[in-house]
Parts: sequence; structure tokens; C-alpha cells
Amino acid sequence: MLTNLEYYKVFYHVARSGSLTAAAAELNISQPAVSQSVKQLETAVGAKLFTRVSKGVRLTGEGELLYSYVAKGCEQIELGEQKLEQMLNLELGEIHIGASDMTLQFYLLPYLERFHEKYPHIKVTVTNAPTPETLANLRENLIDFGVVSTPFDDRGDLESMDVREIEDVFVAGRKFIQYKNRMLDLQELERIPIIFLAGATSTRSYMDSFLQKNNVDIQPEFELATSGMIVQFALRNLGVGCVIRDFAKEYLEDGRLFELRFNKIIPKRHFSVVTNPKNPLSAAARNMLRLLE
Repeated sequence: MLTNLEYYKVFYHVARSGSLTAAAAELNISQPAVSQSVKQLETAVGAKLFTRVSKGVRLTGEGELLYSYVAKGCEQIELGEQKLEQMLNLELGEIHIGASDMTLQFYLLPYLERFHEKYPHIKVTVTNAPTPETLANLRENLIDFGVVSTPFDDRGDLESMDVREIEDVFVAGRKFIQYKNRMLDLQELERIPIIFLAGATSTRSYMDSFLQKNNVDIQPEFELATSGMIVQFALRNLGVGCVIRDFAKEYLEDGRLFELRFNKIIPKRHFSVVTNPKNPLSAAARNMLRLLE
């Protein structure tokens, strides 16, 4: 069995060009080296592959048969090399990112816009999911990296980088005006209708843990799927909503909502970019991460 695939490469170029000299120029080797490679291949396969003609060489019947198969392989290799070069030059590629509604809207979106302007041919797929699901996808190599909110389940197998500070707040509308400009005790939340996020999210887990540590037991009046809906419910005076400040910023500034103040500070958190060191990253993903850094 022939193990030197370089002979096939020489054979392909000679057959395609019909000339030993032209093949030598394409391959950047000497003509004697081309002739020797063809002879070695003919010896290995046990057949004459070329006959000489006035302007070069021509494939024999056996050569045409072999070329019909070798050409497909060589052309696919060349195509693969071209695609790889395009990928390394960020002219081709794909990135898979995991992000929640919150991290996408208030951190990732402007970076995606800048990246797309710079590398318009890179396909970006964003898997929209809460932090626990994003981390699971990262551990299963379904995404290149995730943008999550802290705190999260840190098993020591992932690497993270804090990229932006966030703050949890309780916001309310005019129905709850009696609580405005007052310094409240956290226990007072037990007597107020509260609107929380539903399900397994880092935001809900964080607030549940914080309140539990301060001996506050809350049974939410409403549990909603998105923070945006919590703000809308608060605007309609259906309760006091717990969200990160960014979601309510517009309404806090125009006075339609106000922020409750407490005698105990709610510690700030972060948006964090999380990667799995076991997962190799494409050139496109590496460049996107550099942009985030």
C-alpha cells in the first residue's frame, strides 16, 4: 500500500496541467523531482499513468481512472485549506454564545453589534437561557462561552471574568407611595405584595438566599418569566417588583416608579463571561472574547 500521499499530489498537478514543467512550477519543485514522483507512483500502482505527447503528457486509460478519484480528494483538500484560511482570517466561521435576556440586553448586545460590523461573515448564534442552563450548555460543549449573572454554581471547572456590576432593587408605583423616601426594614417586605422572577434563575436564587439570611420569608404575589414583565406589573401597581436596576431605569428616571430603600444594603453582583478551558475555541470565538475583555 502506498503511504506517500505526496506522489498523488504530484500526479494530480501533472494530469491537470498536462505538463511536467507546469506541475513543477505549481508545486515549486524541480522537474526531475516531478518525474521521479510520477515514476514512483507508477511503480507502486503497477500501471503506466502517462504517455508523452508533443506538448507534454497525456493520461493513459489507467491514469484517467485513477485521476477521476484522486482529483476529488485533492480538490477537497484544497477547498478545505481555503476554508480554513478564511476561518483564521475571520472571513468565515460561527460563534455559539449562551446568554439570558438580562445579560444580552444590558451587556452583550452592543458588543455583538461591533463584532458584526467588523466581521460580517461570521455567524453568531445566541442561545437564550437562564444562568444554570447556560452553564450546563457550556459544560456539554454546546456553546463557546456564556455571559451570566453572579453568583452561580462554581464547581471549579469553569473560568470566569467579571465584566460589569449590577444591582438588585425593589421598585414600586404610586399605589405604594407611603414607602417612598422611607428607610425600611427588610421584614416589611413580608407585608407587601411582591413580584419575583419564577423558576431556576441566578437572580431568583440570589434574592431568596439574601432574604433567607436576613430572616425574611416572602411568598410572592406574582412569579413571572421575565424581568421586563415584572416592571410592567409594577407600573400597574400590582405589587413591588424585584429586578436589576437596568430594567427599571427609564421609569425610575421619569418618576413612574420609585425605588424602596432599606436599612440593609443588598450586595451588588456582576455580569460575568464564563468559558470552559476543556473546550477549544475557534478563531472567531477567541476574537469575540478579546472584544469583551
